[in-house]
Amino acid sequence: MSTQEKELPLLDQDSTTKLTDFARACKAAARAVSLYPSSHPAIRLSLAKLVDAASRITSNGSITLGVVPDNLLMDGAGSPKPDQAVRETAALLHDHMIGLVTLHSSPDPDGWLPFLNILAKSFDEVRTAGGIGRLWAATGQRHLDLQEIDYADILRERTGAQHSQWNDIIRACLNLDSPLDDPERFSEFVLALEQNGETNMGSKASALLRMLRGVIDLVSRTEPNKIETLLKSVAQGFGSVSPELLLELLSTEDGRADKAADLVLQVASRMTDTTLGAFVAKGVIEQGGATTRLAQAFQALVPDKERRPGLLEVAHAQVADSPLGQTEGFQDMWKNAADMLTSYSDEQFVSEEYARELSGARTQALEVERVSDDPPERIGSWVTSVGAAEVRALDLRLLLDLLTIEADPERWQTVTIPVVSHIEDLLLVGDFEGALQLTTIVTTEAAGDGPRKPAAAAALARLADGVMMTHIVTHLRSVDDSAATQLQQLCYMVGPSIVRSLAEALANEKRAVARQRFTQILIGFGPAGKNAVEQLRASANPAVRRTAIHLLREFGGSEALPDLTTLLDDNEPHVQREAVRAILSIGTEEAYAELQRALAKGSTQTREVLTTALVSMRSERAIPLFEYIVQKLDRKGPLRSVYLQAVESLGALKAEHTVDLLKDALYAGEWWAPFRTAELRRTVATALRQIGTPEAQHVLQDAADSGPRGVRAAVRAVQS
Repeated sequence: MSTQEKELPLLDQDSTTKLTDFARACKAAARAVSLYPSSHPAIRLSLAKLVDAASRITSNGSITLGVVPDNLLMDGAGSPKPDQAVRETAALLHDHMIGLVTLHSSPDPDGWLPFLNILAKSFDEVRTAGGIGRLWAATGQRHLDLQEIDYADILRERTGAQHSQWNDIIRACLNLDSPLDDPERFSEFVLALEQNGETNMGSKASALLRMLRGVIDLVSRTEPNKIETLLKSVAQGFGSVSPELLLELLSTEDGRADKAADLVLQVASRMTDTTLGAFVAKGVIEQGGATTRLAQAFQALVPDKERRPGLLEVAHAQVADSPLGQTEGFQDMWKNAADMLTSYSDEQFVSEEYARELSGARTQALEVERVSDDPPERIGSWVTSVGAAEVRALDLRLLLDLLTIEADPERWQTVTIPVVSHIEDLLLVGDFEGALQLTTIVTTEAAGDGPRKPAAAAALARLADGVMMTHIVTHLRSVDDSAATQLQQLCYMVGPSIVRSLAEALANEKRAVARQRFTQILIGFGPAGKNAVEQLRASANPAVRRTAIHLLREFGGSEALPDLTTLLDDNEPHVQREAVRAILSIGTEEAYAELQRALAKGSTQTREVLTTALVSMRSERAIPLFEYIVQKLDRKGPLRSVYLQAVESLGALKAEHTVDLLKDALYAGEWWAPFRTAELRRTVATALRQIGTPEAQHVLQDAADSGPRGVRAAVRAVQS
C-alpha cells in the first residue's frame, strides 16, 4: 500500500453505506439508460432508486466526490476496500475525464437524465462535442457541478519559480520516499497517462521524457546510489506501455536533445528477456495478433536479429497461457505474428529519402508550433483535417489505391496485411462502408482466376480467423437495420468460414433481435451455410448442438433429416428434445419412421426423453405423428406407454378425423391379457369422449349398447 493510501482519511460506516448505495444506483441507472429506450420501465425504476440514494447522501448539505480510477472519495475521505459498484462507477466517471462531482441536491427523476445520457456517450463523442464540462453546462442543470481532469496542465513542464512544484509532482508520481525497486508505480503512472484522451501521443511521450529526466536529475542530487535501481525499475515498467507510446519515446527528438540524449535507449537496454517477452505478449493478446506498430517497436528494442527468436519463445509461452492461447487457430495466428515481428519492414513502401523527409517533418512541426502566428480559426481547421476520422479516411483511400494499382502478386499479397488490420479497425469504430469497400476488392480477387487469387483467399481466411466476427457480433446487437444489412453483406463476402463463430454467438445470445439477425445471416449462406452448420453437430457444447438443430430446421427440407436423426441419440436431453421438434416440423412419413425407430431401438433414457417431448408437444402439427404411432406401434411391447400417451394426445387435441382409428383400437384386444386390454379400452373410450363430436358419441353409444362385454364395461366406466 502506498503512502497516499495509508494517509487517506477513512469514511465512517454510515457515510460508506450512503456512498455505496449512490454508486450502485448511479451505475444501474447509467446502464439502463444506455441499454433501453427512454420509455422502458427499467429506466423509471433505476431513476427512482438514484433519486432516493442521492437524497440520502445530500441530506446534510452538498457533498463533493473526488474521482480516482478505482475509488470515489467523499469530501476527501474514502473506504480502504471500496465496493465493486464504487470502483466501477469511479471508472465510468474517470473515463469521461471527470475529476470532481459536487452534488447539491437530488432533483426529480427526469433531472438526472441529461447527466446519464452524457455518460452513455462514448468518450470520442463527448470530446468531439467539446468535453463533458461543456455538454453538462449546455443542459442548464444545476444540481451537479462537474470538474474535468486536465492532464495537460499537470504534465506541462514548470520553469523558474515553479521548478520545485515540478519536483513535487515527480515525487508524487513515483513516490520516491518509498523503495524504487517496484516497477508497478511507474507502470501505473504510464497507464494513466496513456488513458488520457485529451493529449496526443507525441505530447504524452514528451511529458513522460520530461518526467524521466526530472527524476534522473532529482535522484542524482539526492540519492545517486539509486540511479541504477531506478533505471532497472523503469525498464521493467516499459513492458506495460503500448507500442505506439514506445515508438514515440524511441523516435522523438526531444528525447535526444541534451546530455540525457541516450536516456530512453539506456532504459531500453536494461529491459530483460522477461520484460521484452511480456511487452510482445501484451501487444499480441490485446490485438489478437501482431500489428505493424508492435513489430516496429520490437525491432527497435531488439536490433540484434539473432536474439529475437528466443524472446518470441518467452512471449509465446505467456500468450499460450492466456485465453487467446486456448482459441482455435492459435498456432497459425502465432506463426503469422512471429513472422511479422521478425521480418516486417516498411522499406518496400517508404523510400530512404521519404523516410528522411518524414523524420524532418517532426522538427518542422515543432518549429511551426513555436512560432504560433496563425489565427485560431486556421489552426482549428488544420487540426480537424488530421483528426482520427480524417486520417482513417486517408488510410482507406491509400489502401484502396494500392489494392487497385499494384500489379506484382507478391507485393499485392504484402499489401493485404495492413488491409486486413484496417478492415478490423474500421469495424471496431463502426465504419462499415469503408470495411465493405476494402473487402469487396479482396473478395473479387478471391473469386477470380488471376494471380492475386491465392493471396486474396488467404487474406479472407485471416479476416475470418481474427477479431472481425467479435466486432460484427457486437454491432449486430445494437445497430439499426441499415447497418445490419451492411454487416450481413460483409459476412457473405468473407464466406462460410465464419458460420461457426456466428452460430456459437447465436447459441449464447439472449436478445431476440440479435438472434433473428444471426439466424438470417446463417440461412442466407444457403447450401454452403448448411454444410458448415452440419459440422456444429459434433460440438462439445450442448448449446451449440441445439443451435445447429435450430438452424437445420430453419434451412428446412427433408435433406436435414439424417443430420437431425443422429442427434436423437444425443446424451443431452435438451438436445434430444430439440431434435424431436425439428423432425416433427418436417412432417413426412420418413420423419415419423425415424422417430419410431428411435423409440423402438433407443436406450431407456432416449425413450423417456422422446416420449416426454412428444407428449409435451400437444399441438395440431403433432397429430399426424400420434396417428402414426397408433397405427404402427405395437401396443403390447415395451412401447406400450408411448402408444397409450399417443391415444390420450389425440383425445386432448380433439382430432375429429381419428374417430375411425380410435374405434378400431377400442375393439382391439387380447382375451389372454384382460387387464392390459381393459386399460387400453378405457384410454380409447376417454379419448373418444374428449373429442365429443356426434360421430364419436355414436361410436361410444353403439359400443355401450351392443359391443362385446369388455368394450361395454370400458365405455360405461368412462361415462359414469
